[in-house]
Amino acid sequence: MNVLLIAFGGLLGLAVGSFVNVVAYRLPARISLLGPSQCPSCAAPVRAWQNVPVLSWLLLRGRCRNCRNAIGVQYPIVEALTGAAFATLAWFVPEVLGLGGAAGVLVWAAFSWFAAASLALTLIDLGTFTLPNRIVLPTYAVGLVLLTAACFAGAPWADLGRAVIGVVAMFASYWLIRLVRPDGMGGGDVKLAGMVGLFLGWLGWGPLAVGWLAAFLLGGGWGVALIASGKATRSTAVPFGPWLLAGAWVGVLFGQWIGQAYVGLIGLA
Repeated sequence: MNVLLIAFGGLLGLAVGSFVNVVAYRLPARISLLGPSQCPSCAAPVRAWQNVPVLSWLLLRGRCRNCRNAIGVQYPIVEALTGAAFATLAWFVPEVLGLGGAAGVLVWAAFSWFAAASLALTLIDLGTFTLPNRIVLPTYAVGLVLLTAACFAGAPWADLGRAVIGVVAMFASYWLIRLVRPDGMGGGDVKLAGMVGLFLGWLGWGPLAVGWLAAFLLGGGWGVALIASGKATRSTAVPFGPWLLAGAWVGVLFGQWIGQAYVGLIGLA
């Protein structure tokens, strides 16, 4: 286990998580992503020492230093989650996928981008019921470029071929669902499904199948829970993007083991 790589991944993830918060807030509001950091309440500029991921929020006790208005706990949570995701992937890629060297770094970079995009899209979809093309489409491109480069660096080309099949399979299955039930599936979900299929397909058929199924199980379970608690009805609109992404990460982290266990259970192993 490369402890230094994991530590580097975690620290980089904390910094990227801070930018994920910026994207989730500014992109739906059509504010430039390149402007200086500022308090969302009073627009006071955020100084460098006030912008240290997680730590600054704790030191300031979750409040703006200028206006003393509360700064949502979402900010340190997203930073911490991104850091944890980058660090976990720094362990996962060499230890579970068996990829080291340049190929391993490129695959780690691709899946780390996917992790950051997943968090940003989840926040935006929960708040606005949209999945911006400005995040989804670049993630297709970045994933394909980095995973192709990983193959040139020594990763199996078969993984890339399976990733392309994953894109087609996930996109087509969600497109068919939208065709049958246009009121139950948005066009953004269809495009997001193809993006998810790229990364799940790279990992294998088991992760692809588990990720596809987990999204419906998690989303359906949440919908049933809302209806049972009286907080929603059958006609209540619920964003599906977060569950599609949650299912994807179940497939990424546990899909291989779940797939193997299922095959063994039905006696095909």
